[in-house]
Amino acid sequence: MRRPTLAVVAQAAGVSLKTASRVLNGEPNVATATRERVQDAAASLGFRRNAVAADLARGGFSRLVGFITGDLANQFYSALASGIERELREHGLQLLTASSDEDPEREGSLTGELLERRVGALIVTPAGADHSALRGEIAAGLPVVVVDRPAAGMDVDTVVIDNRGGTRAATRHLLAHGHRRIAFVGDEPHLWTYQERSDEFLATMRDAGVSDAQRLVRSGAHSAAAARDLMVELLAVPDPPTAVLAANNRATVGTLQALRDAPGGAGGAGGAGGRNDIAVVGFDDFELADLLGITVVAYDAVEMGRRAAELAVARSADPDRTVELVVVPTRVVTRGSGERRPR
Repeated sequence: MRRPTLAVVAQAAGVSLKTASRVLNGEPNVATATRERVQDAAASLGFRRNAVAADLARGGFSRLVGFITGDLANQFYSALASGIERELREHGLQLLTASSDEDPEREGSLTGELLERRVGALIVTPAGADHSALRGEIAAGLPVVVVDRPAAGMDVDTVVIDNRGGTRAATRHLLAHGHRRIAFVGDEPHLWTYQERSDEFLATMRDAGVSDAQRLVRSGAHSAAAARDLMVELLAVPDPPTAVLAANNRATVGTLQALRDAPGGAGGAGGAGGRNDIAVVGFDDFELADLLGITVVAYDAVEMGRRAAELAVARSADPDRTVELVVVPTRVVTRGSGERRPR
């Protein structure tokens, strides 16, 4: 059964299409009896107003806000979306989420599709470096906010984590516990967050007098399985690491899997498997990390999303306001795994 159209409702109520539209869009100056007749007809027919079409028909944008995320399966991006949605709800706006899967081409395609739907604002976690398609939209007044990573070549409202501060604190934490052979397991090397974290890790290690830290740096840990493979490789190198900084939540999970399955080392569980002699600090908190005793670099991802939505709403209200950069603070949460000393 097809959904009834506005024309069908108007015919059933015995009014013009324009009158039916005014009633169902909540416009004033319609006689009470006429309003009730149209509303009764709409209810009996099961008519549902197309709010997006109504907004666009008036020449405006929809109440939908688009969010292009890196990977919806990742707990971090789910928390971001939650924060964005909560803030938008307070302003009568709704969130439309799509995932680029960290693919720049897919990000561009999704951007075009959302723009065709005339979203009222756009929040993006950039996967690529080319955002030229957005410049014209920004000039035309579309609020655009980037979150987690800045957008190259665009001066827009931005919300990021203190990646360098968090990495520096985590690396110094491991150094303070006597480690010199510290591995770094990070995401895809083209990502800005990877570059920020890996660069700061190497800089902090150099400041501590460790000149060969690069040999224990690995990239490509976009999944737990990839991180596990990288950690297995690191355990097999000459002079293997005594500590690991896993630079995202999936890298941490994969690292822990590799250490669990490894033959026991000094202080480990012997031939039964398990390397509990290696210190681990993870960047990003994750579910059950507290129960597992995993030391992490933590921050409030929900608040991060809320701030991004707040900036989008503020930009909608005042297109000429000063562009803002919000840096979300981090902290090292000690739980045991990052406090092991080398043996």
